[in-house]
Amino acid sequence: MSSSVLCIGVGNEFRGDDAVGLIAARMLQARRLPGLRVIEQSGEGAALMAAWGSATAVFLVDAVSSGAAPGTIYRLDARSLPIPTEFFHYSTHAFSVAEAVEMARALDELPPRLVVYGIEGANFGLGIGLSPAVEAALPALVEQMAAEILHP
Repeated sequence: MSSSVLCIGVGNEFRGDDAVGLIAARMLQARRLPGLRVIEQSGEGAALMAAWGSATAVFLVDAVSSGAAPGTIYRLDARSLPIPTEFFHYSTHAFSVAEAVEMARALDELPPRLVVYGIEGANFGLGIGLSPAVEAALPALVEQMAAEILHP
């Protein structure tokens, strides 16, 4: 595995299920996968674009809000398909994950591999802690990401 593999956990620890990207990234980091670098971001688009700069493979993980059942896991290959902006409509940033991916695509600055994992949240209100459905789905999300990182 290349040392230029990056996992970006996105979220806000104080907005319920919005913390799931941060928690998933920490769980991946605890696995000590060879060659994997893990960082945390708030989800601001320009910072995301700068963070993935020289990485050849990027795995971004964030909470989504699409109306599906809480705990639903999504895997989106950003090199192949646009990222649905409605997934990230709860973000406090006007230029967030979906917009960052599409801006990087327009500028021809996407990493060679960019996979966005999302997990459907239930509660994005103020507070600490994940909802039961998101907490229950978290191990499967981390396992799926780890398997893809180790065996591209």
